[in-house]
Amino acid sequence: MRPSPVISAIGTGALAFGLALTMAPGALAAPAAAPSAPTPDDNASSMLEALAQDLDLSTPQAEELLEAQEAALDVDAEATEAAGDAYGGSLFDIDTRELTVLVTDADAVSAVEAAGAEATVVDHGLDGLEEVVEDLNAADAQEGVVGWYPDVESDTVVVEVLEGSDADVDALVEAAGVDASAVQVEEVDEQAETYANIVGGLAYYMGGRCSVGFPATNSSGQPGFVTAGHCGDVGTRVTIGNGTGVFERSVFPGNDAAFVRGTSNFTLYNLVYRYNSGGYQSVTGTSQAPIGSAVCRSGSTTGWHCGTIQARNQTVRYPQGTVYSLTRTNVCAEPGDSGGSFISGTQAQGVTSGGSGNCSSGGTTYYQEVAPMISSWGVNIRTS
Repeated sequence: MRPSPVISAIGTGALAFGLALTMAPGALAAPAAAPSAPTPDDNASSMLEALAQDLDLSTPQAEELLEAQEAALDVDAEATEAAGDAYGGSLFDIDTRELTVLVTDADAVSAVEAAGAEATVVDHGLDGLEEVVEDLNAADAQEGVVGWYPDVESDTVVVEVLEGSDADVDALVEAAGVDASAVQVEEVDEQAETYANIVGGLAYYMGGRCSVGFPATNSSGQPGFVTAGHCGDVGTRVTIGNGTGVFERSVFPGNDAAFVRGTSNFTLYNLVYRYNSGGYQSVTGTSQAPIGSAVCRSGSTTGWHCGTIQARNQTVRYPQGTVYSLTRTNVCAEPGDSGGSFISGTQAQGVTSGGSGNCSSGGTTYYQEVAPMISSWGVNIRTS
């Protein structure tokens, strides 16, 4: 999979909301004994339970899904390379367990299929759709338009508008100078918001409350963790259990990413806390899962929930500012779930930014990919 865009300017206007979400490392969050490393069987059973519950699968089906996704990561890397400049995106189907690689040139089909993936020819592909997204990003925002994202499956950019609003999508498309045939409009019943100010689970404090995304080290090897940028500005002090830290990097809006550097008593574990199912999920890598893959989120308000990755490079217009290059999921979340981990299998994916809906009726949740933090800041997610 292609990496997410690099993170832009550092330290832009992050809002110090009180957020509480997933707690990944044991000693990072509480002055308690460090947790023992989970066994593979412990990880599998908990992940299987969550997938079975939220994706309406049997335990054997959930196990097959995890195995198929793990195999698809290797196939996807090979097929993406085989497609070359014709690569147009990747899709994983959790029902059929098939990986499809989109190509913009029919001549690339045979090479992709030889790598073990299905191949579909599209007009725009990922690069073409992302150009449309960038053009829309540069246009003046229209009232009632709440976001847009590339939908590689339909080969269009979906523009989301509030139901009942007078959003003028035609004016937005014209101002952006994009091909109207590459755009489709969908109505949504509420605007996304950052998840904020709910007390729950193990958290760090900075005048409000937020939760750890993934334990990590900075480019100098100093311990800390990644989280959402809207939790604090650069220089914001935090306390976590018997430890202290400071926001060393923070971006919001534009992106929604931050790195908190530990200043005392930080011990890192490659773990994500599974609230309602108990124990911990180990993190062994940062490979980006294809669109359509199952993904799970841990949050201090709503616990451990799963769903699927729906799109990447979504633009979201929060009331506090516009954020670009988020990943869209149908995992539920609620206020208090900001800042924490999104994980697919044992692969770290991103930190929760915000969304709409709830865990009673369902919803849409966005996360900031960890890849830009790794490439732009030299952050290393703890994976062992």
